[in-house]
Amino acid sequence: MLRWAVIFFVVALIAAVLGFGGIAGAAAGIAKLLFWVFVVLFVASLFFGRKVVT
Repeated sequence: MLRWAVIFFVVALIAAVLGFGGIAGAAAGIAKLLFWVFVVLFVASLFFGRKVVT
């Protein structure tokens, strides 16, 4: 998930440099969304992924 966020961020940077504002904005929005989904899933896995060893 984080890998896709980074890929869309790079696409947004390249599109912005080349002057494609609409594509850059869309790619940046997707990158932000994927990043926050990654953060939420990562935090959830920290809480629910632990096993208690007795």
